[in-house]
Amino acid sequence: MPHTTTPLPSKTGIQLEDVESAAKPQRIKPTDYTDNNINQDENKRLKDVEISVPVVYGTMAFYLGKKANELQSHKWTVYVRGATNEDLGVVIKQVVFQLHPSFDNPIRVVESPPFELSECGWGEFEICISILFHDDVCDKHVDLFHLLKLYPDAESGPQSTKKPVVVETYNEIVFPDPSENFLARVLNHPAVYVPRLPAGFNFPAPGARSYS
Repeated sequence: MPHTTTPLPSKTGIQLEDVESAAKPQRIKPTDYTDNNINQDENKRLKDVEISVPVVYGTMAFYLGKKANELQSHKWTVYVRGATNEDLGVVIKQVVFQLHPSFDNPIRVVESPPFELSECGWGEFEICISILFHDDVCDKHVDLFHLLKLYPDAESGPQSTKKPVVVETYNEIVFPDPSENFLARVLNHPAVYVPRLPAGFNFPAPGARSYS
């Protein structure tokens, strides 16, 4: 699993839209678009267009059995993925996982799909998940928080080495007024939802669809 100790970017800020009921997902909207990292020819924004990217983030933990080291009683994986396991690399540039400070190199950076990492341990703690996007998408990052759960609820019965403890959250990351380049790249991608296109929209030339 690729990771480094790269510090988190200083830019942040997200807007959580009102949720009508607990059953509906949050719609997370990165704020304050700027064109610092986008070529002017690629920076034309499309008004009244909204790109939505459904994401699932969470953890899966396996009990390693009674013979396991008491300090490494569970193996777990934290991840960010598409709602039905689609590749999110078309939108996401990297994901930063901030673990408990007791871990070696607690800030881990995953720079390519699958955006996940695995560790072993015994304790539950909150993981900060920072999602950074390609330059033509957004220059802000989104921070999510997830509580690592290792132990099953009492009604689920005793721990088992065969049945993992899985806790997931479904959200939608929303990009209003996207750049033409971004829309052209992701229009038919299975991980992305585009409700409608502006009348008379013409795609940029294929050579302009870089997202580095």
